[in-house]
Amino acid sequence: MSRTAGAGRTAGAGRTAGAGRAVVRRPRHAVAERPFLVIWEATRACPLACLHCRATAQPARDPRELDGAQARRVMDGVAAFGRPAPLFVITGGDPFQRPDLCELVAYGTGLGLRVAVSPSGTPTLTRANLAAVREAGAVAVSLSLDGSAAGRHDAFRGMPGVFDRTLDGWRAARELGLKVQINTTVTRDSLTDLADIAALVRREGAMLWSGFLLVPTGRGGGLGALSAAETEDVLHFLYDCGAAMAVKTTEGHHFRRVALQRAVLDAKGERPALGPLYRLLSRRAAGLGLFDGERRAVRRPPLDVSAGRGFAFVSHTGEVHPSGFLPVSAGNVKDVPLTAVYRESELFTRLRDPGLLRGACGACEFKAVCGGSRSRAYAATGDVLAPDPYCDYRPGGFPYQDEVRALLGTDPSKRAESCVQSS
Repeated sequence: MSRTAGAGRTAGAGRTAGAGRAVVRRPRHAVAERPFLVIWEATRACPLACLHCRATAQPARDPRELDGAQARRVMDGVAAFGRPAPLFVITGGDPFQRPDLCELVAYGTGLGLRVAVSPSGTPTLTRANLAAVREAGAVAVSLSLDGSAAGRHDAFRGMPGVFDRTLDGWRAARELGLKVQINTTVTRDSLTDLADIAALVRREGAMLWSGFLLVPTGRGGGLGALSAAETEDVLHFLYDCGAAMAVKTTEGHHFRRVALQRAVLDAKGERPALGPLYRLLSRRAAGLGLFDGERRAVRRPPLDVSAGRGFAFVSHTGEVHPSGFLPVSAGNVKDVPLTAVYRESELFTRLRDPGLLRGACGACEFKAVCGGSRSRAYAATGDVLAPDPYCDYRPGGFPYQDEVRALLGTDPSKRAESCVQSS
């Protein structure tokens, strides 16, 4: 039986699954027709040497980068999906390396897109540059925080001063009215620092904290992988953090399974049986006062979006990938409209069919709402449909299968659609 099986009752736990709050959100529109999110890699130029970088970023810009006119056609393609348009994120490398960044933000905003920017903690992360993208129409920024102190973060990013610039940029962005998402890469070296990072995020304030479960691609291939059991402990710790602040995962799709399982266990007054890493993180978080004070009235439900299924990534040269961490191209926007690649390419349509998944992911009762990381499966095996090696769950191992079917809406006699609802 999986370690997520019930392991004893907890006094006071009593929110009933199905009591009108979503456990997992789904996009309002069919993901086969339009993505919820499109990310464009504006450049790979970046002076940092981050240990995990999927892009193996280089100091100089690639002459093959999409130029301004081609970039505007990408945004035209995003707008062509219809209203409401997908969220459009401009990332890098360091997007501030592009002198036309503000012009492109303004163009996308003029098309009716919600535009966000994901800068690096380089010397370009200044209040003036943040004010410029805000003035151009950007609504949010995402920043990376991979250590709770300068020594840890700067070592991971390969340059001194990045931690302090990130904090300064974070505070400036909030003062300017930009929403801020903080991204943290979960690696073996960062595991014991996660509670401290969480406490820092809560103290500084952010719209959202995202835990990125490493995909071993690019420079990240040289970092130590987590075990599946450690990943399970991390996901449950992140779930706990959701009571104190808004939390999501990147390439941690089984966080949605965890949310569903925890909703059932909470309704029954039970707790999951977890491992030593979870206990270590929980003790550290308690010692830091992470869960002291006011709790969130409503937990942020994870969104049911995955590679190629509600998500598309456009590279700096125009290649369209299901994810920035899945280096398989389904076409190039220079040759094929983005809408056609997303809706019609074989790669994207296969990824949207959970019935094609293999191994444990294919046998899992949660596959339609989780499906595992296709990027990590590909990195480990070369097969985009293989099981996610970071998942510790054994299909059928959760003891309350009727309740799961009710939450997923697969049991007509016990439907609880309010718990898996559209965003």
